[in-house]
Amino acid sequence: MTTGPSARYRPTWDLALDPLMSCKLCLGEFPREQMTTISQCQCVFCSLCLKQYVELLIKEGLETTISCPDSACPKQGHLLENEIECMVAAGSMQRYRRLQFEREVLLDPCRTWCPSSSCQAVCQLKEGEVALAQLVQCSVCRLEFCSACQASWHKGQACQDNMPIITFLPGESSSFYKSDDDDAPIKCCPKCKVYIERDEGCAQMMCKNCKHAFCWYCLESLDDDFLLIHYDKGPCRNKLGHSRASVIWHRTQVVGIFAGFGLLLLVASPFLLLATPFVLCCKCKCSKGDDDPLPT
Repeated sequence: MTTGPSARYRPTWDLALDPLMSCKLCLGEFPREQMTTISQCQCVFCSLCLKQYVELLIKEGLETTISCPDSACPKQGHLLENEIECMVAAGSMQRYRRLQFEREVLLDPCRTWCPSSSCQAVCQLKEGEVALAQLVQCSVCRLEFCSACQASWHKGQACQDNMPIITFLPGESSSFYKSDDDDAPIKCCPKCKVYIERDEGCAQMMCKNCKHAFCWYCLESLDDDFLLIHYDKGPCRNKLGHSRASVIWHRTQVVGIFAGFGLLLLVASPFLLLATPFVLCCKCKCSKGDDDPLPT
């Protein structure tokens, strides 16, 4: 199918007459050709901003359902898979589909992952015994493990809490390698039990699934420990992974933020006290005016 000259070429004066549309992300104004409309909610953004937004979410693995970037979207729309596929590269789209599948397995009570790091196949559970610990045999590597704690099958024994990570080593069909808790590269989130891998960085971890902050070594919660006092004493002392100077700078910033809010409140409180009588007086006058009968 060919297009005529009038379809391929548009004079500059025609482009100048086209109304510009505003992007809610970068606040820039662009012609309609450079904008993308989300079909589910009809919100409009410039194509470049929307592409960068989608790629960032896929890269970070923050969401498997990519919502409209506008936090005040009245329809709370989501991008469809075909819309995402048109924006991102093939590698990013493959990662997005994999994240979707992992999320489906996580939420499905009848499926679980094989705990072997060399396998990671999806295993099916018996539907009638989902709530109970049951023997699961991986159909790929033939590993037998407990559905509740992911450890090797322990018939007649209760699951142990905070068990060390157990990894099946290729080439060793009847033996397991138990890594020390501190050095284990993979652990479960203490809140949602999702597997988390740590390859580098500090010991303060945040689960991408439930946003729970915890210590990598002892799995203690750090949700309320803004100053990271946890790493000043106990078995995790000096194990944060940052220099003392960077920790002090972090604490100074946190204290500065709270002190700034307190100072702002302290400065503003006299003005609020002075303004209160005037506000109440104006409110009383308005109420009195509403109660007056209309002149006849």
